[in-house]
Amino acid sequence: MKQYLSRLFFFALLACSLPFNAQDLQSPSEFLGYPLGSQFSRHHQVVDYFKQVSKQLPKQVKLENYGETYERRSLMVAYVSSEENLQNLETIRKNNLKNTGVIDGEPTNPDIAIVWLSYNVHGNEASSTEAAMETLYKLLTEKQDWLQNTVVIIDPCLNPDGRDRYVNWYNTTASTPYNINQQASEHHEPWPSGRPNHYLFDLNRDWAWATQTETTTRLKIYNKWLPHIHVDFHEQGINEPYYFAPAAEPFHEIITNWQRDFQTLIGKNNAKYFDAQGWLYFTKERFDLLYPSYGDTYPTYLGAIGMTYEQAGHGRAGLGILNDEGNVLTLADRVAHHTTAGLSTVEIASKHAEKLNTEFKKFFNNSNLKYKSYVLQGHTDKIESLTNLLDKHEIKYGFAQGGKVSGYHYASSSQKQISTSPTDLVVSTNQPKGKMVKVLFEPHTKLSDSLTYDITAWGLPYAYGLNAIASKNLVQSNPVKKITKNNTPNKTATGYIAKWNHLKDAEFLTDLLKQNIKVRFTEKPLKTEGKSFNSGSLIIVKGDNKKVSDFDNIVITSANQFNRELTPAQTGFSASGPDFGSPDIKLVNKQNIAILSGKGTSSLDYGALWHFFEQQLHYPVTSINTENFAGLNLNPFNVLIIPSGNYGSILNQSGLEKLKSWVAQGGKVIAIGNALKTFADKKGFKLKNKQTNPKDKDSINLIPYANREREAIKNLISGAVFKTKVDNTHPLAFGYNKSYYSLKLGSNSYKLLGDNNFNVAYLSDNTTQVSGFVGSHTLKKLNNSLIFGEARIGKGSMIYMADNVMFRSFWENGKLFLTNAIFFVNNNAVKL
Repeated sequence: MKQYLSRLFFFALLACSLPFNAQDLQSPSEFLGYPLGSQFSRHHQVVDYFKQVSKQLPKQVKLENYGETYERRSLMVAYVSSEENLQNLETIRKNNLKNTGVIDGEPTNPDIAIVWLSYNVHGNEASSTEAAMETLYKLLTEKQDWLQNTVVIIDPCLNPDGRDRYVNWYNTTASTPYNINQQASEHHEPWPSGRPNHYLFDLNRDWAWATQTETTTRLKIYNKWLPHIHVDFHEQGINEPYYFAPAAEPFHEIITNWQRDFQTLIGKNNAKYFDAQGWLYFTKERFDLLYPSYGDTYPTYLGAIGMTYEQAGHGRAGLGILNDEGNVLTLADRVAHHTTAGLSTVEIASKHAEKLNTEFKKFFNNSNLKYKSYVLQGHTDKIESLTNLLDKHEIKYGFAQGGKVSGYHYASSSQKQISTSPTDLVVSTNQPKGKMVKVLFEPHTKLSDSLTYDITAWGLPYAYGLNAIASKNLVQSNPVKKITKNNTPNKTATGYIAKWNHLKDAEFLTDLLKQNIKVRFTEKPLKTEGKSFNSGSLIIVKGDNKKVSDFDNIVITSANQFNRELTPAQTGFSASGPDFGSPDIKLVNKQNIAILSGKGTSSLDYGALWHFFEQQLHYPVTSINTENFAGLNLNPFNVLIIPSGNYGSILNQSGLEKLKSWVAQGGKVIAIGNALKTFADKKGFKLKNKQTNPKDKDSINLIPYANREREAIKNLISGAVFKTKVDNTHPLAFGYNKSYYSLKLGSNSYKLLGDNNFNVAYLSDNTTQVSGFVGSHTLKKLNNSLIFGEARIGKGSMIYMADNVMFRSFWENGKLFLTNAIFFVNNNAVKL
């Protein structure tokens, strides 16, 4: 008996010492305690499952936290591969970067495929994160052979804040058992839905602009790997079954034939599995590869096979819904489809790993690009803002050595020669990421098809307000270190002057206002201390701040923090222009700002403004829910911002009268984008629509059914850039030149303001776009139309911004218009 017990103990000890078998790995259903697809898992449960798998199979799964969301949820990726590959993970990573030329050296045996699977960038497209867990499990338990020559990087949830917003809402709302009726409340999310992140940004439009912390931190780790294949998992309407590659036209011109062909290869493999199950799908429709800020295009422009996979469902589907064809679509179905497509993609990568590496290397040969260098001129702050973006993408740049450069001149839309200086930025395509440079800086986007999914113009020189030239020759450049301003207190000065050109100047202003420093601005140019100061320049006078004991140190510390250059003024007597006590030098009000949110408001446009105030301008704003507008007391506020949206039910006749009365007493409304529709042609608001020809509306009925969609784009604008004329003597345009490149997102147009009001930025006769697609019937409507303007009502103002300067927060050069509108336009000396 003792011998038997000794043997039993020995075998038990041996079993404990053996490595954990992947076949013994807990499935997601076993770990979660419910069948996968029968409930929505919260983000922390998903993280816990990945941690558990990594703990049980540490030689095959490695987790890496790459950041956290605004709501402090973790962002992570899992590296999944064979034991040998995981042991050599850093070597594999460096070999891949050597293969691209991002780091120096020759790669050794670059025959490992790198596949990156990204899930749940839209929070309410929630089936994909459930599929991420199942994909991880099946790779380790059923598909080990593929991992011998493949590293799979899984990001189970790119948008944890949005996902939990949706999941928590659904879990507290849904019936038990779930209700498949489309009209049930569980199939109708409330505003703002779970799609966006904390600041209500669409993270699938943020890859290139990197405005959000989720994107910025992800790019750091993405750039460490540059995978060969990247799949972005999504959901679409409940009646569309499943979409996978190949993508629709237009493809951007830099996309190679290899990338196109390999998409088709993957698509056919997906189709094989879907056909075997009788699952419906479609390809080559709707989802094109043009706009650079998507989860499929951004990786594509870095050499990857970038793809979007779209499963029927979206936020409407819940755990199950009856679609229009009479079929019940369940969460379990959606998880199965995404899991199958993900595994199929890994399979193809494994089968073609060597070829993937060979063709990936070829992509980074940029010798055939038309333009070799882009030279950008402008204010140093604008240059620095652009270099900050380039740093996020690890794109190399330098500064000009001087001399002449010839090429395509953006401002004149013609060939021209310019003289360069050491402050001019040079971004060249003779670097590994040269094709991405070409995409981001191109003056015109080549369209193989005008039916596109998103905007068609985004050139960074236009977006950042910089003069630029695209040269076919390589422009030599030097690295230049950042210049740091070092202001010191001047106890004898009567005050300090700061120029007004950039959002950094506005940040400096708001920082002083929050510290109760009184600040003035000049409405007219002046000269003092041997320098010229344009309209909008800030004047901080000691006499206004007698009660501030540490005045000089507060001002100097703030200026140095924001790298602003201060000019100490020994006297308020200007050499020319207004003296400091002139009525043309006005005190900046410490504005109390409200912004509409909630039903009727575009959640994305509200979110961009919310993020702007909290993360960029750092100035307090009060969000007002539209449902409370009828009972709202506007008197405590100086400014009301109305984001793009549809306010017909809120700003009805009584709502408009209430608003007009408040404005007449000195209030200021800033209406943006589609919000202008609310005020157009309404009595007393001085804004008029530009009418279309009634014959145009009738003629569409004669167009054949098959041609209707293509014919309709003649009346559309797909995000095009226009050069506008600017009255930069008006406070709304302080800090700008006499022209401004505006991103126009739609064909709505408004007449120029009359009755002694102010057309600050506008399009004149015979206008045309400088970049992007514009329908042939649309341009006529835009002649003599308003872009930005001010209409006076009593003591107050309506500020109309027909073009949305805050769109996705990437049009950097437009943001100063908004700060001008808040602090400079119709500046009231007395708070309401």
